[in-house]
Amino acid sequence: MSYSSFLGEVKKGLPSNNYIIISSDPFLHSEAVSAIKGLIPPEERDFNLHIFDLLSTVETSTPFENIIDTLNTMPFFTGKKFVVIANFQKILKKDLLILEQYLTRPSESSVMVLMNNGAAKKDVKDRLKGLKQIILDIKSNEIFSWLKEKARALKYELPDSAAEYLVGTIGPDLGMLSSEIDKLSLLGKPKIEKKDIIEIIEGKRTFSAFDLVNAIKEKNIEKVFRIYKVLKETEEPYSLLGVLNWQYSQFMSGKNSSQDKKHFHKIFSDLNKADINIKSSGSSYPMELLLVNLMK
Repeated sequence: MSYSSFLGEVKKGLPSNNYIIISSDPFLHSEAVSAIKGLIPPEERDFNLHIFDLLSTVETSTPFENIIDTLNTMPFFTGKKFVVIANFQKILKKDLLILEQYLTRPSESSVMVLMNNGAAKKDVKDRLKGLKQIILDIKSNEIFSWLKEKARALKYELPDSAAEYLVGTIGPDLGMLSSEIDKLSLLGKPKIEKKDIIEIIEGKRTFSAFDLVNAIKEKNIEKVFRIYKVLKETEEPYSLLGVLNWQYSQFMSGKNSSQDKKHFHKIFSDLNKADINIKSSGSSYPMELLLVNLMK
């Protein structure tokens, strides 16, 4: 199941009693918790929403049995009780056995949501029967629709051109993109255009990573390094690499000829080498060499 499938489950009130939500991005776990909160009236959240973090429970020596007791306690008022267990990948073996026993007779009045950072271990999934698995990771080709949906939730429209420019400028970091979507809502406009994003995000900055990619495509070496000189004052090399990687992933979509595949294989090989060399050297030279190679 995908992120959109999770939203579908939320709209139905999370009808299953037990879920495991898997994501490599902690931001998406935060998004999931926010969606779950939206299911509970504000006046009931103190009673019917319980969030346990297995990292902090280890530090505070909170027994796992306490979490099970919370699941088995009847909810206040008439709604369901939601129990979120964050960092489930850190569960201890002895606690896994306790949870395994709970799942043989789970509470009908509680919804348990396990938040697993990264792929769940096969033996864990095999032992925990009755869990509905949802994978929250958003693929690069789903980012646009995700952005448009977030904008729609904030009561404004985000056209394709604006969404493309936003991702091209910020990169594929979902947390940063979400923050910018929130900022754009403060404009109070029913529709946010590309020019609005330029004014808010770019500010006084002359160029963006989007401009750098266009200059590379033009093979204009003077323009490329003029833009790069500005960007390196405010952008980390990893941020620029992330944007370049995302942009070329978009360009590769639909390119099926052997010549195209060979061309993009070289590009991603160059990006990977630059990433390794930047980490090992700590200098800007690998990034500059990458820009030259991308124009060949």
